[in-house]
Amino acid sequence: MALLNILHYPDPRLRKKALPVDAVTPEIQALVDDMLETMYDAPGIGLAATQVNVQLRVVVIDLSEDRSSPLVLINPEITWYSDEREVMEEGCLSVPVIFERVEGADRIRFRALNRAGESYELEADGLLAVCVQHELDHLEGRLFVDKLSMLKQQRIRKKVDKETRQAKRSGREEGVNL
Repeated sequence: MALLNILHYPDPRLRKKALPVDAVTPEIQALVDDMLETMYDAPGIGLAATQVNVQLRVVVIDLSEDRSSPLVLINPEITWYSDEREVMEEGCLSVPVIFERVEGADRIRFRALNRAGESYELEADGLLAVCVQHELDHLEGRLFVDKLSMLKQQRIRKKVDKETRQAKRSGREEGVNL
């Protein structure tokens, strides 16, 4: 397993749409393992392949405190959204230390392939529903900041730009740690 580099906003590679996985091969399983290791190390609760510059429809999620319940979504698709809406605070490994309230469906149903390539379907609510919607947005080239007002987007962009300049001056190679 290996730690992967997480792309940071506003990197244009985060805007690329992910392609379907043709078959769950040992290489895809290795990608899943690397993504889990990267997500846990970050630390985070969800990671889309596009965030590590792999343009494939692969997501990993683990909401457990002890990192014991990884959920793998290969070629995920949301098949149903509830009419009820919920506003939750979201953050993102690609937009470090920025947390904003975002509206999404309160409940969803989705289907995907697991790490072994087996199809499954789940209904999710609460944090899992938020996380799945967030990560699937990444696969479409969308970020949670896109759902914010233009004023908030501008403030986040200025903060990220400032941190990037400071990182370059201090000699840090990669990433923005806000």
